[in-house]
Amino acid sequence: MENKFEFHFATIWEKVADYVPDDIALVSGENKKNWREYEQTSAKIASFLKDRGIKKNSKVGLYLFNCNEYLESQFATFKVMGVPINVNYRYKSEELIYLLDNSDSEAVFFHESYLDQILLIYKNLPNIKTWIQIGGKESPDINNFFLYENIVLSNEPMERIKRDEDNIYMIYTGGTTGMPKGVMYTHGSFVISMFGGLKMQGYEVPDVRKKENILQLKEVIQKRSHENNSTRCLIACPLMHGTGMFLGGFMTHCLGGSIITIPEIGLNPSKLLKEIELNKVNNLVIVGDAFAKPILNELDLGHKNGNPYNISSLQIIISSGVIWSADVKAGILKHHDVKLFDSMGSSEGGMGSSVSSRKKSVKTAKFRMNPDVIVLGDDGKIVEPGSGVRGLVGTSGLVPLGYYKDPVKSAETFKEVNGKRYSFPGDYALVESDGSVTLLGRGSNCINSAGEKIYPEEVEEALKLEPSIDDVLVVGVEDEKYGQKVVAIASFNKDMSITEDDLKANTKAHLSSYKVPKNIKFVEKVSRAPNGKADYKWAKELAKEFINA
Repeated sequence: MENKFEFHFATIWEKVADYVPDDIALVSGENKKNWREYEQTSAKIASFLKDRGIKKNSKVGLYLFNCNEYLESQFATFKVMGVPINVNYRYKSEELIYLLDNSDSEAVFFHESYLDQILLIYKNLPNIKTWIQIGGKESPDINNFFLYENIVLSNEPMERIKRDEDNIYMIYTGGTTGMPKGVMYTHGSFVISMFGGLKMQGYEVPDVRKKENILQLKEVIQKRSHENNSTRCLIACPLMHGTGMFLGGFMTHCLGGSIITIPEIGLNPSKLLKEIELNKVNNLVIVGDAFAKPILNELDLGHKNGNPYNISSLQIIISSGVIWSADVKAGILKHHDVKLFDSMGSSEGGMGSSVSSRKKSVKTAKFRMNPDVIVLGDDGKIVEPGSGVRGLVGTSGLVPLGYYKDPVKSAETFKEVNGKRYSFPGDYALVESDGSVTLLGRGSNCINSAGEKIYPEEVEEALKLEPSIDDVLVVGVEDEKYGQKVVAIASFNKDMSITEDDLKANTKAHLSSYKVPKNIKFVEKVSRAPNGKADYKWAKELAKEFINA
């Protein structure tokens, strides 16, 4: 009888497939697979990858939107101890070449809809010896191009192996503060942290800080399955970003649950809510207001039309990465009493969380810090609660090994404080008298106007209190008088509008006058990344054009 098994995602998921082989693991449209099928398909792909020379810490690009094949390709890569590389499907040629070259990728999975893009770049990436096309009946008549479907049909499952817990897991940042960077973890450390995160969300899971306790996972998963209480998680945001993969993918599959994806790009709130009804989804993963607001609008519309959506199966909605406003949370809670778990974190580490329900409301951007989190002032000292001093948030919980091939940036972000290693991704916050933190935003986006520090997120939230405003981004534009002045790019809710002067006047009721935008540009739609994160580069360029016109 085994007394433990290694902390590695591939090994854990193989065990899950043994524990609940007939439970559903993947749902994407009409395409469903149980855990036995999921594991076997992934093992066949792993066999192919092994034959193609993919081994421990070899990098494998995943140029895919949300679909079952994304998760199978990742599982297969983990099986051979390779490192999946998340590829942003909105990237153009130069960005793709940079990412795949910087990551030292040796193989790439791509969807057939991206074939034209691949044909433009593959000659610039000679180190990639394997290109795997998902979808379609034919692949290009070019060496090293293969069809996913043929690989599954023509390969036997790879035998299971013992894996190393120091195997690298890496996720590339979205590049919101510069070029994308590969954030490196180990499977061993990530697994421990992930089970801690599940416990924080209220799940009964083994305390894997004692390694032998991992054996309790079998009983936990089989009990949840027997009681028909397995997690059915709809990941609304992209799997290519940390929120979707960490809080949706990893956590769900390590509990033996099923992952539901919608195999198309973009958010369709009506389709999403129908998927919740159809699959009795109990866990929904989103990215802040960028997802929650359209979902709330659709819920309101259904109720108004006398055809409300049935979301009674939902037990928890999880969000991270973008501000989730208190008023939007309150709107969702009017439709259903669901736990709203708002996680404060980034690719470089988790820092805190807030939980809302009908019984308990939480202010926008206010979080309870994790025990291993500190806030450092500009003087390098720990910020005292209630002092009103702004500081940089750092976590010592799950600290990355560093950024891939970037020792300078690694030294800036991951450093020791009082003999303990912390991650400082760049988020600033205030520590309230009760010990909670109010997130101010990224220092890299901070606006310096006449010597005053202004955080875009704070101004954006004040502007969005105006009912006619649907979405808004705030940036600093160079100015002779102020150094930088505050400029907002805003869009309206349907059939609503407001003048620039009236919006400024209304905002002054919530903000100090120096934080109120000097100029506001109204647009049809505010640009955001697929994961809902702000496209500040777009906003800044548009603001400059607007001011200089």
